[in-house]
Amino acid sequence: MTDTFDVKRRGFFGAVAAGAAGAAASTIPGSPAKAQTVKPTVAAPTVQQAAAETQAPLAPKESELVGRTASDFMVDVLKSLPIDYVATMPGSTFRGLHESLVNYGGNKAPELLTCLHEEVAVGMCHGYAKIAHKPMASLIHGVVGMQHGSMAIYNCWADRVPALVMIGNTQALEERRPGAEWAHSAQDNAAMIRDFVKWDDMPVSLPHFAESTVRAYQQSVTPPFAPTAIVVNGDLAESSIGDVKIDIPALGHRYMPVGDPAALMEAAKMLAGAQAPVLVLDRCVRTQEGLANVVALAEALGAAVIDKGGRMNFPNRHPLNQSGRAKTVLAEADVVMGIETADLYGVIHSYQDRIHRVGRPLTKPGTKIISLTASELLIHANFQDFQRMQAADLSIIGDGESSLPLLLAAVRSVATTSSAMTDRVKKYADAAREDMDRQRQAATYAWDASPISVARICMEIYDKVQHEDWSLTAPSTFLSGWPTRLWNFTKAHQYSGESGGYGVGYASVASLGAALAHRDAGGGRIPVAVLGDGDLMCAPSILWTAAHHSIPILIVVHNNRAYHQELMHVQRMAARHGRGLENARVGTTITNPNIAFAKLADSMGVWSEGPIDDPNNLGPALARALAVVKSGKPALLDVISQPR
Repeated sequence: MTDTFDVKRRGFFGAVAAGAAGAAASTIPGSPAKAQTVKPTVAAPTVQQAAAETQAPLAPKESELVGRTASDFMVDVLKSLPIDYVATMPGSTFRGLHESLVNYGGNKAPELLTCLHEEVAVGMCHGYAKIAHKPMASLIHGVVGMQHGSMAIYNCWADRVPALVMIGNTQALEERRPGAEWAHSAQDNAAMIRDFVKWDDMPVSLPHFAESTVRAYQQSVTPPFAPTAIVVNGDLAESSIGDVKIDIPALGHRYMPVGDPAALMEAAKMLAGAQAPVLVLDRCVRTQEGLANVVALAEALGAAVIDKGGRMNFPNRHPLNQSGRAKTVLAEADVVMGIETADLYGVIHSYQDRIHRVGRPLTKPGTKIISLTASELLIHANFQDFQRMQAADLSIIGDGESSLPLLLAAVRSVATTSSAMTDRVKKYADAAREDMDRQRQAATYAWDASPISVARICMEIYDKVQHEDWSLTAPSTFLSGWPTRLWNFTKAHQYSGESGGYGVGYASVASLGAALAHRDAGGGRIPVAVLGDGDLMCAPSILWTAAHHSIPILIVVHNNRAYHQELMHVQRMAARHGRGLENARVGTTITNPNIAFAKLADSMGVWSEGPIDDPNNLGPALARALAVVKSGKPALLDVISQPR
């Protein structure tokens, strides 16, 4: 089966025509011609306004010079941790720490990243950690910044991703300036997010800050991963400490929690003795080593694999990957093992969204269920992201990827290759080939249509990046899964997975964080983010941050001019009530006026083209955009698309 694609309709899945690699321009293309715009007339500032905006603040009196401040020490604490970046939208509650980071700390390790919304600052942490395998920090302003950033914090929580969230606050009432500072302060500033962070603290002294910040980092990176929060006391940060020496706890090496070896051996015996074992993977794989181990495990068992896509868990073209045949293999299964599966109940049950919602098991009576996850250690009462409980015959508590070597060794010690296993593997391989043929055929439908089909958008992108070290940084779900159905995923960093909390806006902010991690990884990686128009409009300021910090990323706007999933929900309700579907577009479409994403990107310093509605123009535009990204800059294409 060839890994090379051609985007001609009839020869779509043949070899790429000679010279296709040279389609990209050898020099960075200029922006396409744009219609002239008339700039509005703006009154010139008065002399007094200009002076107020350009004059430096009054020099402090000698008695007001504080020398080394507590905020300098706070920077020392951050520098003791492997934190490369602090993303922030500036705010007065942490002004002392801000100044110390850029002057005392030299704005390096950690470097301050300028964001224009707190959801961007926290969301970047989410995408970054999935690729860099370590947290970055966000610094957010008081009560109002917390409310802005809370959605991104919740996504991190629900996706089990580490992040260090630092929140400014003015705790002592006598230190608060009249007016806004009171409205931006809280008695307990972490209270509103406490149900979806792993741990938080509000240090009241510098030894307390040092110990709690190191603890917060350790807690965040210990499975189950999750964000943690430290409230930064603004008046403490601005206090003078002179030459006082304060100890910073050392961050020692920490080993990941693995499942009990005896339990893993029991699981191995159950799997090896099964006639039709199935592995269900979700947030299992983080590294290429983890990917290799899970492939070896599946091959040692001859097991069907269902990849739920929380991470890049399993090569999508491997013959044992039966994700597209999940119901069939589950019906045949006698042992099912979920490894870091967020919703094991939802996997092995069908569900119908009717007036009376009903579900039924997809597995036959007597099928044994095994669960291996660390997530059971992190269930809170209020938010219901933990999903419905699935009873397991064997429940093993431990980090999935870290437990794989022990599980693999146990399987190899008891598994044997039998004729039944050989036949089973051949059946899966034949089914995988047939499924791939069906997907390829389905992708050609409406190939030349305008608006452009989502399948063609995805395959035109793959045609341009397939020979690069690419990564898909946004979820594939709202693209009808076309990338994960047809691209060739073989590396752990090639897919960032789903959002966890399904908050609209995740794809944009997390893609920017992932792109930053890819940039730092070196080697010329090409981050690709296919973003919904509604998702991008939740946080369009990512474009400015990408341009300002020179974060290369290829952004393709899947511009169907609607919140299409919500449109379908309203249509379903209208059908259920016996009403017409015409009004389902009210409140769900993004038209009248249509958003000019290319102009929006251009205004923020990002190279852009569009709107593109002729499918024959998409490939050349992608080649031009890719040349920009390879030069180290972000690029955006606005593509008018079909709904899904």
